[in-house]
Amino acid sequence: MKRYVLTSESVTARHPDKICDYIADSILDHALAQDPYSQMTMEAVLKDRLLFLYGKYSSKAVLNFKKIAKHCLEELGYDASCYIATKITQQPQKEKDDSEEEMVNQGMAFGYACKDTEDYMPAPIYYAHLFSRQLAETLKKKAAGSIGKVQVCVEYVDDKVARIDTIFISIYGKCEMPQSDFQRMMMTQVIKAVIPERLIDGKTQYLLHFYEKETDTDSGATGRKLVCDTYGGVGRIGSGCFSSKDPRQTERTAAYYCRFVAKNIVAHGLAEKCEIQVSYATGKEEPISLFINTFGIGIMDDDGFHSVISHNFSFKLKDMIRELNLLRPIYKDTSVYGHFGNNHYLWEQIKKLEV
Repeated sequence: MKRYVLTSESVTARHPDKICDYIADSILDHALAQDPYSQMTMEAVLKDRLLFLYGKYSSKAVLNFKKIAKHCLEELGYDASCYIATKITQQPQKEKDDSEEEMVNQGMAFGYACKDTEDYMPAPIYYAHLFSRQLAETLKKKAAGSIGKVQVCVEYVDDKVARIDTIFISIYGKCEMPQSDFQRMMMTQVIKAVIPERLIDGKTQYLLHFYEKETDTDSGATGRKLVCDTYGGVGRIGSGCFSSKDPRQTERTAAYYCRFVAKNIVAHGLAEKCEIQVSYATGKEEPISLFINTFGIGIMDDDGFHSVISHNFSFKLKDMIRELNLLRPIYKDTSVYGHFGNNHYLWEQIKKLEV
């Protein structure tokens, strides 16, 4: 019998790194809402009530960067009176249509799926995000302005989820209640509200702490929570972050499509778990490599999986964009609580396969 424990982390939307992701993707959404052919790489850095926006874009959209950022700060309960500086370059826009789509940068991307959970996500990151969402709602009522971080340790037996070994919740901010009341609130309003009873036993550890701290002095930057954004360290990650990048960039669109393919492989019972990797070269329409890994437990050999994928999916940029309907303002909501596992997005949908 093989036993091991895997851990994943999630953070609430008010974490400074997530604030920066949220601002970057909100700017992208504003551009796509006006011009679906907008191209953009926009990032943010936050420290001591100073927000710095920098990057480049090509779009017909009219964008008030500071106004968008201020609105995001207000939504997240951060001090919107902070100073906002910008260093943004607007580049000429080339007239294009869908038939001419090609990757604007080189890079690689991974997608992963497994049978741990109903959403085909690894159990540690799945439950970490559930806790984090519930924690954020609880903090709005009891400790507004606080930052929450969650770690969930899941024990596996023979590669199957067996139990939750440890739940670690730490909060930074201002709270008027004693630690004992805080811990009781976490147990009743967060943990028991989310976790299935069958996964908790008498040996499960609960590490619940509140730290008094001024949170608006913390630093943050776009793209620093890539493990939280993907598979919690279980599946591998690609060559860059997602937030702020438009659909013509490898790191984002290819990662979404790889997840789409991997999830469909698992959901149709072709493998217990699946990982897909693709790589692209600048200006090339199709990937220069495609790797499929079913960890030796798929129902067919590698040639069989390549055949299934070639008959049912296309990794051409124009086809990925069309199938997942990516040229629209959907991205700010992806910037918190992970880009995968939310069935609202088309890359999480199950489609009929020809096998």
